[in-house]
Amino acid sequence: MHRPCRSVLIYAGRRRRRSGLAVIIHFNASVPLASDSICTGSSRAMDLVLNVADYHLLTPYVYPASWAEEGALRQILSLLVLTNLGAMVLYLGLGAISYYFVFDHMLMKHPHFLENQVRREIKYALTSLPWISIPTVALFFAEVRGYSKLYDNVSDYSMGWPMVFLSMVSFLLFTDGSIYWIHRFLHHKLIYKLFHKPHHVWKVASPFASHAFHPVDGFLQGLPYHIYPFLFPLHKVLYLALYVFVNIWTISIHDGDYRVPGPLVEVINGAAHHTDHHLFFDYNYGQYFTLWDRLGGSYRHPSALTGNGPLDLIRRLIAEGKLRPDKAAVRGPLNGRTVAACKEE
Repeated sequence: MHRPCRSVLIYAGRRRRRSGLAVIIHFNASVPLASDSICTGSSRAMDLVLNVADYHLLTPYVYPASWAEEGALRQILSLLVLTNLGAMVLYLGLGAISYYFVFDHMLMKHPHFLENQVRREIKYALTSLPWISIPTVALFFAEVRGYSKLYDNVSDYSMGWPMVFLSMVSFLLFTDGSIYWIHRFLHHKLIYKLFHKPHHVWKVASPFASHAFHPVDGFLQGLPYHIYPFLFPLHKVLYLALYVFVNIWTISIHDGDYRVPGPLVEVINGAAHHTDHHLFFDYNYGQYFTLWDRLGGSYRHPSALTGNGPLDLIRRLIAEGKLRPDKAAVRGPLNGRTVAACKEE
């Protein structure tokens, strides 16, 4: 059963921002409506995005008047477009900010940093994101249709704001644990080469490697974020905020900024930890925390924090005269030895 709506907008004819006639009808929350199809949005999150897009763009300028905003086909098409645009804006926008203001470009001199790697990362990600969006939109559509446990108002639960805080913590814990096991599964020898190996091409990653996944890999690792609101109550605005946070975090663990506040090094799975995952393959699978890596026996203390990380190797090569500070690294064996310790999958 859907929660009762407090207001419904009924538009005469095709709505236009300049000339459309809008009649606002207010309902008492205790009075049932003749049709609950208008109210299906009271327990969904993507309606926040969909309604804004409908009001300002899609209804007045894109869809014919005969296509009702509540129509399934229209909602699916709209979600497909909005999901792809949103994903690309977040990826390219946040990735560019990280690349130009956070990422240490000295890492591009590393022997394992590939030729034209940044361009290749971006190309691979932009090729994969549309495919990842297809099953993702199916889950968003289920949310729009009111099948999730998303809610509108903090007062909808007796716990109020503590409930919001607890759901944020439980979301992080749930997704961190789920992604850990999905990630380990993707490293299984029967699965790895099919889906996950393309992401490990980037042994020394840039922020743009964050979304450069095989579509199946990307969807599976993103699945816990979308499953959570079908299992547990979550405020819809918090859900969207966490969606943005997840993208920021995913980029941040690929940004080459290895600094972590001292007391948190053993708890937070930061860029230094994830860099070792790319270099040494079967360590540090976690997303936010080191908990599951410790429980699963896959934790590795970051080499970047012990003087043996990628930047340390670059400095040693420069000091030994094997790498000029103003030149890219020579890739492959140098003087008969491998220049970086890196497990080959």
